Amino acid sequence: MEIIQIVGLGLVTTVLVLIIKEQKPMFAFLLTAFTGITIFLFLIGKISGVIGVLEELANKANINLIFLKTILKIIGIAYIAEFGAQIVRDAGQEAMASKIELSGKVLIMVMAIPIVSAIIETVVKLLPA
Repeated sequence: MEIIQIVGLGLVTTVLVLIIKEQKPMFAFLLTAFTGITIFLFLIGKISGVIGVLEELANKANINLIFLKTILKIIGIAYIAEFGAQIVRDAGQEAMASKIELSGKVLIMVMAIPIVSAIIETVVKLLPA
């Protein structure tokens, strides 16, 4: 029941942040950021397990691993950009959070080009000449 540990850590951190925020706002932000990073690092092990299963399934289905790895990178960019934007937003920097989100979207679009190209090529081959 890892979710209970994560929620418990989040609740304890929230109470501490509310207590500390009026006296030392910088420490409150650092505590929030540290807890967020700790939760993220805790989840990396779970994510690597999911990636292993997906790669195994792709091998069994004879799916090109380049496409799977690209999709996983796209998902990773989305999660990391969202995580970074939330931390920056917690610090009160809404404009910078928006820039991080925009950067993530642009990088996702760049990463998706090979997949979109492969889909278009497949559709063109299926169409009668």
